[in-house]
Amino acid sequence: MSESSAEAVAEVVASAAAASAAEAAASWRRATGIAGAAIGVLAAGAAAGVAIERMTVGRGMRRRARLALDSAGPYGTLRGLPGKAYADDGTELYYEVDEVEPDPGPNVSPRRRRLFGRKAPAPVTVVFCHGYCLSQDSWHFQRAALRGVVRTVHWDQRSHGRSGRGVDQTRNRVPLTIDQLGRDLKAVLDAAAPDGPIVLVGHSMGGMTMMALAAQYPELIRDRVVATALVGTSSGRLGEVNFGLPVAGVNAVRRILPGVLKALGQQAELVEKGRRATADLFAGIIKRYSFAGRDVDPAVERFAERMIESTPIDVVAEFYPAFTDHDKTEALACFQDMPVLVLAGVQDLVTPSEHSEAIADLLPEAELVLVPDAGHLVILEHPEVVTDRLADLLTRAGAVPAGATVSGYGTTGSSTSSTAQPR
Repeated sequence: MSESSAEAVAEVVASAAAASAAEAAASWRRATGIAGAAIGVLAAGAAAGVAIERMTVGRGMRRRARLALDSAGPYGTLRGLPGKAYADDGTELYYEVDEVEPDPGPNVSPRRRRLFGRKAPAPVTVVFCHGYCLSQDSWHFQRAALRGVVRTVHWDQRSHGRSGRGVDQTRNRVPLTIDQLGRDLKAVLDAAAPDGPIVLVGHSMGGMTMMALAAQYPELIRDRVVATALVGTSSGRLGEVNFGLPVAGVNAVRRILPGVLKALGQQAELVEKGRRATADLFAGIIKRYSFAGRDVDPAVERFAERMIESTPIDVVAEFYPAFTDHDKTEALACFQDMPVLVLAGVQDLVTPSEHSEAIADLLPEAELVLVPDAGHLVILEHPEVVTDRLADLLTRAGAVPAGATVSGYGTTGSSTSSTAQPR
């Protein structure tokens, strides 16, 4: 997309921010009935910041802006060598591998030199685990930066992205658990990285998946994992998160949301129609709970919307209860004897940065990086900070020889917006 066209699209999107909170909430109630009233608690808070602008822009114009971004946005287009793993219940798990470029000798690519100087990477596989309602494509920026530099594996969690729907959930009505996701990750490792050192990188639910892997397979962590990155995640107590809502709103959401989601999941076809009819409301919710800054690239915002919109409502309902039960604090001990990066956005409303600080307190040798102007999707909002720190982590883990340098990333320039607290 050219600079002029990007500016044009951005101008359209800026003027097309969406409709008033009252209008959107009313549309949602019409589409989904009584259950919509409960979701309205969240909707009102999410839409408040853009209500005035929404009232001044036509729905058709907003729709045209979304279509323009869908056709022009370059994000989520990177593809690797596809593969399939199978979970213990038979669920098909889709993954892709980006292999290391052949040794270029003196002709080192600019990307490789920028990240690791002229030294060749060690044979390490970096495995990326995505979050709730996202897909492997959420790592677009980090994947682009590391592509060909180190071997990477990107996979879709069950019922997300290109992976199959959870067999136990759809056929046997077995509740989804974070422990199941940990076993899914083990299946992916067995298929895509059966030997050699591993670096685990997880965002949000992906980080929880890694903790569940550690709890069930501590010997794998001990023998093969050489570094870990935990981004915007939590080891437990998610039932106490207030989502940035006032006390009354939080209490209402905690009381009714699980039942509402279950009811919506049982009326998936109707609800999906409602989601399409109230796309503007969902855009407001997604923006509020994904990003903190006001100057996020509109194409990035739309990219996040598309990933979240593509997650069926019954999958959203299926996964939600697992987070309240999640408690893997004890499993963090498995990561003590390796380089660890703990990174979070200070304005994260979904997994507040206090949860990352609690993880770092239990891993005193971990590097804690707090990004003041970032929300939950810090990997998209401030990709340069995340990539900088990942490059540093890979260097510390021996993914490259100790003498390698990391220039243009990590310590100066774009990363100055973060607060690093190595301990």
